[in-house]
Amino acid sequence: MSSEALARARRRAPFKPSQSLIVLGVTLALFVVLSAALPGFVTLGNLFTLARNISILGILALGMAVVVIGRGIDLSQIATLACSSAIAVTLINSGWPVAAAIGFGLVLSILIGVMNGYFVSVIEIPPLFTTLASGLLVLGLTRALVVPHYQVFLQPGHDVLLMLGGTVLGGVPVPLIAFAICALLLHLFLSRTVIGRFIYAHGDNAQAARMSGIATRPLTMIEYALSATIGYVGGIIMVGSTSLMHLQVVESTMIFDVILVVVLGGISLVGGRGNVLSVIAGTLLIGVLLNAMTIMNLDIQTQDIIKGAVLLLAIVLDSYIHPRDEETAKQGD
Repeated sequence: MSSEALARARRRAPFKPSQSLIVLGVTLALFVVLSAALPGFVTLGNLFTLARNISILGILALGMAVVVIGRGIDLSQIATLACSSAIAVTLINSGWPVAAAIGFGLVLSILIGVMNGYFVSVIEIPPLFTTLASGLLVLGLTRALVVPHYQVFLQPGHDVLLMLGGTVLGGVPVPLIAFAICALLLHLFLSRTVIGRFIYAHGDNAQAARMSGIATRPLTMIEYALSATIGYVGGIIMVGSTSLMHLQVVESTMIFDVILVVVLGGISLVGGRGNVLSVIAGTLLIGVLLNAMTIMNLDIQTQDIIKGAVLLLAIVLDSYIHPRDEETAKQGD
């Protein structure tokens, strides 16, 4: 078929919106309904609060997206960011320079991510069990050796770090700017670099990627290291926003919120599909939903029921759009 015939065929083909565009449409409709039905939802203060909350959630989802695109899962992300950030704050309180303490926490996060990737790709432990176990291990070691209490408060006098949780330009939250920067950098990384394309190939068919010459084991370590690194950025911003790191966040439902954002936005659990727009779409929808439930003062059980139902619906939708077959069932090394 000639190029002109292909062009005509594309023009005649009906437009099929992607899952991310559908989610953005649902978010817009939900926003309009909540604006009309929920007093206080469209106030400037609540919109800034919404922007701050979805920013941190979105940053964490960006890190998780890298692993899921590579056909993995990282249940240790919240434990890694919480423990690494808590250790960094402890070092700052003990007299370390802020940059050195934050850098130490970053290195620690990367090492945890590489360890996860090693166990998944070399030892061949399923990522679900690997990251669940490593998260518990990291939390236990941190509580036993460094941070005996759940809360670590940042001592006064570190205004530079607190600026990460502040506002600029008449109230625009700095976390929102950080989310935009992280999203742009990750988009460029996934779409314009060789490693980014390798990650998609790895998630789409790990065996074919390996046979084509891609070193899938080091690539897996990079994926988990990126998840931990981006998550650590979110953890430091959380410290800047609240002046503390509460280790009980590891035991919260935040990791499920992150997974919900990723899957709902259109990043398939079978790997190799999705992009940064998917993360943004999922973040907006879940952020609006969580904010509305908070304003309505719903109890935790009701919120968990709603989030669980939405997550289950997202997984079912993902299975329907991207059904597993002989090709998608092929796993890595």
